[in-house]
Amino acid sequence: MNRVNTFYAPIVMLITAGVLAGCATDPVSGPGGGSGDATITQNIEAQFDKQPDLGPPQEIEVQTKKHVVYLSGLVDSGVAVADAESVARQAKGVSDVVNMIAVEQ
Repeated sequence: MNRVNTFYAPIVMLITAGVLAGCATDPVSGPGGGSGDATITQNIEAQFDKQPDLGPPQEIEVQTKKHVVYLSGLVDSGVAVADAESVARQAKGVSDVVNMIAVEQ
């Protein structure tokens, strides 16, 4: 089981990076995304920085597109995955959270 998670985590992260990079050039909303997306991202990152159980700052990548928050990265436990999603869902202006955070084995 550990080998499977270790194998798939980098693949998921690469796919996510490619998909999100494509979203950044969406002709509908432009490179800045929807209204308020940058503020949502900044607010969530600020909250993550206050949560020592989520690991070092910037361990979890946050991107927001049309008020949908995309989380990716590696954390130490399943609890940290759930905590990160909970913090993101509580941020003002968030309509949904797509959690692609993996647990580091």
